[in-house]
Amino acid sequence: MARKLPRKDVVVIGLGWTGSIIANELCDEGLDVVALERGPWRDTATDFNIGYAPDELRYNVRQELMLRPAQETVTARNNADQTALPMRHFGSFHPGNGVGGAGVHWAGITWRFSPADFRLRSHYTERYGAQSIPEDMTIQDWGLTYEDMEPYYDRFEYLAGVSGKAGNLNGQMQEGGNPFEGARQREYPNPPMMQTYGPTLFAETAAKMGYKPFPIPSSLLSRTYTNPLGVTMGQCTFCGFCTNYGCANYSKASAQTTVLPVLMRKSNFELRTLCEVLKVNLDSSGKKATGVTYIDTSGNEYEQPADLVILCAFMLDNVRLMLLSGIGTPYDHRAGTGTLGRNFCYQMANQVVGFFDPAKYNFNNFIGGGATGMAIDEFNNDNFDHGPLGFLGGGSTRCAPIGAEPISRRPTPPGSPTWGSGWKKAVRDSYLSNLSVGCEASSYANRGNFLDLDPTYTDRLGRPLMRITFDFPENDLKMSDYVTRKVAEIVRAMGAQQIDENPRTGHWSVVPYQSTHVVGGTAMGMDPSTSVVNPYLQSWDVPNVFTVGANVFPQNSGYNPTGTVGALAFRAADAIRSRYLKSPGPLVHA
Repeated sequence: MARKLPRKDVVVIGLGWTGSIIANELCDEGLDVVALERGPWRDTATDFNIGYAPDELRYNVRQELMLRPAQETVTARNNADQTALPMRHFGSFHPGNGVGGAGVHWAGITWRFSPADFRLRSHYTERYGAQSIPEDMTIQDWGLTYEDMEPYYDRFEYLAGVSGKAGNLNGQMQEGGNPFEGARQREYPNPPMMQTYGPTLFAETAAKMGYKPFPIPSSLLSRTYTNPLGVTMGQCTFCGFCTNYGCANYSKASAQTTVLPVLMRKSNFELRTLCEVLKVNLDSSGKKATGVTYIDTSGNEYEQPADLVILCAFMLDNVRLMLLSGIGTPYDHRAGTGTLGRNFCYQMANQVVGFFDPAKYNFNNFIGGGATGMAIDEFNNDNFDHGPLGFLGGGSTRCAPIGAEPISRRPTPPGSPTWGSGWKKAVRDSYLSNLSVGCEASSYANRGNFLDLDPTYTDRLGRPLMRITFDFPENDLKMSDYVTRKVAEIVRAMGAQQIDENPRTGHWSVVPYQSTHVVGGTAMGMDPSTSVVNPYLQSWDVPNVFTVGANVFPQNSGYNPTGTVGALAFRAADAIRSRYLKSPGPLVHA
């Protein structure tokens, strides 16, 4: 029997980027907010201390900051005719665990999606005709525009202290910035990161080939910065232990370094860690949430009543909680009915590694960070003519040395021995003279890719696991082949002696790491027949439930998702503060 606790105005599930932003905004509105976090408390000084923060075995190999499959896992299959099996190790993607979530161990690359991204189906239809969109491709418009999002992108960038160079200021193109970006109201809060030799050579070569290189927008700080909440962060030191690690230097933007120092001091905010939400509770009508039920590590069960429930966990957990709670109609891929679990997408991570003459090139790859480097956008989104190519989509191409860790970063040229003295020589010769150029590319929704509850496997608490049904669509495989060949052309022009091309081929596998940029399942939109939440991220079926995260993306862009997730959090909070609290109920898109 669950112990019933005193009512709160708001219960926030998960305290990562989105939960911290939402909680802080609603506390400022005077609401009594409680956040429930499944994992432990994490803080820079105690958890990412400089004495052990750069521990590759602990953080990259053993994944201390990640969710453990024994806590919760998923089952996976490539199509609905297969039997899904549980992931025993998080290989393909890395859900975070604890306060800060995956925002603790992220790379820090902070894009805005393009104007075309938000009206994707309309854009492709207008440019190429409806016949250009494959019948089984279920891409759709978001129900809002880039112009709707721009003020909230700006707020997130200034909260995080993003380092970069504007390419489009109020419609005026800026030299050195991304010429394909949407118009922004002001410059980035900090100048671009300094560049090491590899990205500099990439940019020089790309410019000679006629491309327009620009610095990657980075939530690693190029200088000391104090954000609008009064929290001060430090300058990045290019330590090389960034992706999969917490930042010991207060230089990588996260909930810990931007919001929590302010939020945790507010008297109307309470955090409960090591508390796992079991379900969202509904009244007898099924149209109103009354709070949540959760369990602590002692096995004690609690009911937390609340007027407003906001799901801010990792995207797979947000979808699963809605499925377990009966909020929305589960998607049936065969009938094409229902929306909950529909439009699950991944991201196409493509990479080309160049091996250069060690007598002439020294890239010092151990110097770097998750979001340092240079990029081009000529092969992203619809920035190039797709008409004769037979596919849609593309990706951001960038040279971003993240740090050559000694255990895991040992690429060798094609044809090298795989063991023994020959392998050791190849590692030694190429460690300083190899360079990776990647293309993080789009993933477009397909009718046969979806999320639902597994009929066989359960978690340690007896609840059905989330089941992922996903494979790379033919459209995306064609796109991957095209953009990888374009990247290889640049690497060859940079002077590489040998090249290892890695376009995405074959079926999706859960084993190798690819990207944590999984999206969809509770798509947003204007039409309840194709979306789970409205443009303010409010459930169509239960209006006092909001969900914020990459789960609301109708499909994935050729950009990293965090900047858009942060902007959506600010937008949802603004809608709650300015509209929902004045008149609780369904919000009409203005």
